[in-house]
This record gives sequence, C-alpha cells and structure tokens, in this order.
Amino acid sequence: MNQLRWKKITEWPLIFVALLFLAAYAVEVLADLSGQPRVIAETVINVTWLIFVADYVVTLALAERRWRWFYHHLFDFAVIILPALRPLRLLRLVTLVRTLQGVAGVAFRGRVVAYVAATTALLIFVASLAILDAERTAPGAHITSFGDALWWALVTITTVGYGDLYPVTVTGRLIAAGVMLGGIGLIGVVTATLASWIVENVARRDAESQIATQREVAELSDEIRALRAELGRMR
Repeated sequence: MNQLRWKKITEWPLIFVALLFLAAYAVEVLADLSGQPRVIAETVINVTWLIFVADYVVTLALAERRWRWFYHHLFDFAVIILPALRPLRLLRLVTLVRTLQGVAGVAFRGRVVAYVAATTALLIFVASLAILDAERTAPGAHITSFGDALWWALVTITTVGYGDLYPVTVTGRLIAAGVMLGGIGLIGVVTATLASWIVENVARRDAESQIATQREVAELSDEIRALRAELGRMR
C-alpha cells in the first residue's frame, strides 16, 4: 500500500473522527464539564488524538522519502508531540474542508472561495474554543466567556487587533500567534484570488478584442477579393 492509497482509504474515517473530536472538545469547553462527564469527554478527545497520531505514523512510514516528507510536515509533528501546542490539534479538521471544497463548483476560483470561507469559519470557531480553554481560569484573564473568545478570534484573524481582549497565558499567546499567521495567509489567498480574477478578465477581453479584429480583417480581405474580381470582369 502506498501513501496515496492510505490517504484515500482513511479520508472519510478521519473526517468522522475529526468531527467527533470537535464535538467532544466543544462540549467540554462550552459546558465547562466536571466529574464523570469531563472524564468521558477527555477520553473521547484522547482516543481521537491517538488516532491522529497513528495516521501520522502510518503516513510517514508509507512515504517514499521519509525524511523529506518529515521535513515538509514539521508543523504536523509539532502539533502531535509538543504538549503546549495540543489545542492546535483541532486544526486537523481542515481535512474536512479539503474534502468538501469540491461542492463549490467546477471553477477553480469557486473552490478557492469556498475553501477560504469554510476555513475562516472553522478557524474562528476552533480558535475561540482553544483560547477560552486556555484563558478562562488563568489569573488576570480577560477572555472568560465564549462571546469574548469569539470576538477576540474575529479581530485577531482579521489583523485588526483592538487590544481590548488579549491572552495572558503562554498557551493562549501561542494560539494567538497561530491565528495571526492564519489570518495573514487567508488575506493572501483572497488577494491572490482577486488578482487572478482581474488578470483573467483582462486576458478574456484581450482575446475577444483579438477575435473581433481578426474577424474584421477577414471581412476586409473578402471585400478586397470581391473588388478585384469585379475589376477583372470590367477589364
């Protein structure tokens, strides 16, 4: 079995696991669970996380050039290994967005727009959960409710940054750094998409203009040939 076949086989199961992961994490954070319900939620989170780890290990083992693949997927490795980055493991849900982006339509630009919109919404929700989980019980915390967390995620991902709400923990600042980088990346994708749309329109108009010019030249050539034929008959 090669890496491509493994990804194809595990794509939908991992999507289901990712959704289960997100549901358990969201319920745990939003409901602020304790006791037995929290133990159940943590068990689901840990089991699904272990499935992600297993997927990473198998994918690495199936890579043709393992060290090269490892080098190009250092972020995945960091999210799995480093405890401080564990809230970022929810970004594994972009697998769901990548799989479903085809529903946007046939045009590549349509898929990009749908992908950016879905990724932005997912990143905002995930960042809100992660920052609330990290900050809620910290001394001197400013982000203590999901509303605050959602507002913080919105102003951070758009690079506005009012400064009214900000993380005070190390984990929260790491999450903030990830959201900032994600926001810059999304702005870059939107800008590139808009630029490609403008270039495509200009190129299409140029092509239409060239076709019209060629048609006019062909018509003039026909008229010239007709005049020459008429002159020949007159002579």
